[in-house]
This record gives sequence, C-alpha cells and structure tokens, in this order.
Amino acid sequence: MVSMELTGTSKEILSAREKGIVACTRCTKAWPMGTQVCGRCGHKLDSRDLLSLQRVWAYWVLGVLCYIPANIYPMLKTKTLFQYDESTIIGGAVELAHHGNFGIAAIILFASVVIPLGKFWAVALLAISVRHTSNLSNKRRLIMFEVVEYIGRWSMIDIFVVAILSSLVQLRTLATINPGAAAIFFALSVIFTMLSAQAFDPRLIWDKREGRGPEKT
Repeated sequence: MVSMELTGTSKEILSAREKGIVACTRCTKAWPMGTQVCGRCGHKLDSRDLLSLQRVWAYWVLGVLCYIPANIYPMLKTKTLFQYDESTIIGGAVELAHHGNFGIAAIILFASVVIPLGKFWAVALLAISVRHTSNLSNKRRLIMFEVVEYIGRWSMIDIFVVAILSSLVQLRTLATINPGAAAIFFALSVIFTMLSAQAFDPRLIWDKREGRGPEKT
C-alpha cells in the first residue's frame, strides 16, 4: 500500500510503513502500526517478515540438493518382453529427439531443465538483491517474483507425464513403465522451490532504496 502526497508540482510516494500503517497479508485490511493481531481475521500482523530470507535460502538449498539426483537417477523404467531400459530426464529427451520427436523433446527440456534452473536463479537473485545493491529496478524485481510464483504450478508436468504413462502402460510381461527414483527427487525439488518463492516477502523489494538496505522493524 502506498499513498501519494502532492506538494506543488512535486510528487512523493510514501510507503504504508512510512505512513504508520500495516496491512494484513491474509485479508489485506489496513491497521495502525503497532497493532499485533488483525481485528477482522485474527491473523498476526507484521510490517516485514524478518525471517523471510532465512526460509527462502533454506528451501532454495533443499531444492537444489534434490534437483541434482533428479537429473542423475532414472526418471522412467521401461520393461518390455526382451528389453529393460532406464531413462534420465535429459537422456529421455535426447532419445526422443533421435527418433524425430523434436517438439516433445524441446518441451521436456524446457519444463525440466530451463524452468527449474531459471527459478533457482530468479529466487536467488531476488534474495540477494534486497540485501545488496542491484541494477534491477523495483518494478522488474516484482515482475520477476510474480513470474516465478505463476510458473511454479506448471513445474510438475514431468511428474504428471510419468504418472499417466505408468498407469496406462501396464501390460504385465509384455510391457510396463514405472517411475524411477528421479521422479521423487524432482517432485521434492519443485515443492521446495515453490516454498522458497512463497517464503519471500515481496515488501522487502520496496525497502531497497538507493544507498539503503532493507528497513528494520
């Protein structure tokens, strides 16, 4: 929440904190600074979440640690009458491209490699930028945060594909497809990355001003 004060031809944008107001993050109702509990929904009121960055980095590290085995262990285990095959995420995409399915291979690589790595980079950049000087403007950082939160819901596409294939292709001894260990680690990586993004307090973005760090509560 911000308010504008016009003095002649000058325009000054003040934050809710500078006006002595704190908003409830659950029901968005504004209260005077110092109010401990929202009178509408009973949610605890905090002008800033001081533990936000600690939770961001904790979930971020867990997400990265889970993403490494997700690309090392097999994602799919395919068993036919005469052959048994295990495919990693990148290996499966390369095999699809080798058979001419370039579109599907590109989608898998984009959803399983580009998006996760982009989310790791974006969340880390946001967490660092609120503590140190950054060339990114506040609006660009806010847009980056909203994009990361929005694409988080689509990050499970690989898990959905594996689950569908595993349920459809079960022909006993003729052919079976089962999820590998990578599916579990990939799902955990996505979950921890989403938690990392949700733990970030976007209000910290607007505290970062030229020559100043985040304001203290």
